[in-house]
Amino acid sequence: MNPIYRSPFLDVPGAVEGAAPDQGVAAHYGDPLREQRRLAAGTGAVDLSHRAVVRVSGPDRLTWLHQLTTQHLELLEPGQATTALVLDAHGRVEHAMYGVDDGAAIWFHVEPGTAEPLVRYLDSMRFWSQVEVEDVTADFAIVWEPVSEPAEHLSRITSRGRDVFVPRTEVAGYVNHDTLAGTWAHEALRIEAHEARLGFDTDERTIPHEVGWIGSAVHLDKGCYRGQETVARVHTLGRPPRRLVLLHLDGSVDHLPEHGDDVRAGERTVGYVGSAARHHELGPIALAVVKRNVPVDAALEAGGVAAAQETVVDPEIGLHVRPQLR
Repeated sequence: MNPIYRSPFLDVPGAVEGAAPDQGVAAHYGDPLREQRRLAAGTGAVDLSHRAVVRVSGPDRLTWLHQLTTQHLELLEPGQATTALVLDAHGRVEHAMYGVDDGAAIWFHVEPGTAEPLVRYLDSMRFWSQVEVEDVTADFAIVWEPVSEPAEHLSRITSRGRDVFVPRTEVAGYVNHDTLAGTWAHEALRIEAHEARLGFDTDERTIPHEVGWIGSAVHLDKGCYRGQETVARVHTLGRPPRRLVLLHLDGSVDHLPEHGDDVRAGERTVGYVGSAARHHELGPIALAVVKRNVPVDAALEAGGVAAAQETVVDPEIGLHVRPQLR
C-alpha cells in the first residue's frame, strides 16, 4: 500500500484527518462525543483502513506461529479471534497481532508501518515450514464495528465488537456514511476498556506483564518461544518493573496530556503518559505506565494535569503462584 494512504471517508463532510500514526483516516467527523456515544450504544463503524494487514497461509501456519509467538495457536479454530505477540530475546514486546483464521490462512492486522518488519522477521524463520507470509495491506483494510453478529466478510469477533477484513475496493461502500465514527471515539472506548496499544502504551522496554497482556495475548501453558524465559520468570517471581494504570484527569483543564508526557508523584517522575482521550461519560482519561512501587492511591500529575489512578495491572502480579511453589 502507498505509505501516503488517504481513506475515501476523508471526503465525508466534517471529516478531520488524524495525526500520526493514524493519519490517512478520520479522527472525527465533526462531533467526536456523539460518535463515541453511537459506538457505545452498539451502532456505527470506525474506518481503520490505515492499519496494516498480514496473511499467513499454508498447512503448517498454526503450528509454526505457535512456536514463534506468545499465543497458543496450534489448535485455533476457524473464526476464533486471537491476539499474539512477538517478543525479543529479552521478553520485550516487538509486535502485537490481532488475528483470525479462515481455515486456509490466518489474517492479522497490526499497527500502521509495522507490517514490513513483521513480515521480514517471519520470513526469516520459515526454514522448512510450509507457510507463506504476505503483506496484503494494499488489498485489504480493517473496519471496526461494535457488534458481534457474523459479518459478510471475514471478521475477528471479540467482546467489544469485531474487526472486519474488507477488500479495499469495497471499503467506500461498506459503511453507511451517516453512522461513521472516527478514531478518537474508538480510542476513548479502548482506553476505558484498559486495552494497551503498541507504540502508545508501550515503549522499547515493555514486557507483557506490565500492560495487562498476560492471558489475552500471552498463553502461560505452551512450549518455548523467543522471550519466554522472561515471561516465565516474572510470572513466577512477580513484581514487573512497571504497571499500567487508568488515569482520571482533572476535567477543569482545557487540554489533555500528550503521549510521552511525564507522570509525576510530587517532585518525582514515576512514568509516562500513553494514550489520552475525552470520554463521553468518564470525562478526560488516559492510560499511563508507572513504576510498580508507586502507591495505588497516590495522587499523580500527567503532563501537568492532576490525575487519580485506577489500578489496571496489580503491583503484585505473579505473586499468586508463590504459595504453590513452597
